[in-house]
Amino acid sequence: MSVAIASFAIFAASQVGTPGPANMALLATGARYGFYRALPFMLGVAFGKQLIIWPIGFGLMELADRAPFVFTALKYVSAAYIIWLAWKVANMRLNTAQGPGKPPGFAAGLIVHPLNPKAWAMIVGGFTAFVEPGTSALYATATIGAVLLACQLLMHPFWTLGGHVIAHTLAGTRSEPYLMYTLAGLTVASVLFVLFGGGT
Repeated sequence: MSVAIASFAIFAASQVGTPGPANMALLATGARYGFYRALPFMLGVAFGKQLIIWPIGFGLMELADRAPFVFTALKYVSAAYIIWLAWKVANMRLNTAQGPGKPPGFAAGLIVHPLNPKAWAMIVGGFTAFVEPGTSALYATATIGAVLLACQLLMHPFWTLGGHVIAHTLAGTRSEPYLMYTLAGLTVASVLFVLFGGGT
């Protein structure tokens, strides 16, 4: 009984690195306030995901033992939501509006993922596709949590630091739609990986 760590790491990187409510918030915060002023918010976003990973992990592991078919249903529902989100991303356009004042802090970042449907879908997908039935809830949850946190600490700074550059060089240009189409395509590809190639 185990977690498919390598496969999950690929899935996690594709999800953490592609657009969603959290990355769009990081992009906008970096663009408006600069990288260093946005650091507390960025760290809050990264650690905030742990607030839902642990409750989901223990609840889903117990549910998987009692009703495995629910796990399968959750996997497809989560995948469907992420594909729908990718469609919205493809039609999303960057916003370069500047905002004066105090940047959001660590506490503001903590609540981003608990209110983020993509985060819930990503975590459910991780547990349903990459954790073998019967795996210890503690081991599975700690592994999922550690891999996601590592991906976030690696990738969130790029979204934050790149916010200003991306927003001010591509917003309103002919290249902007192609950027968003590419990011949406990566999101769909990650879902297909989970459904057809990312299982344990």
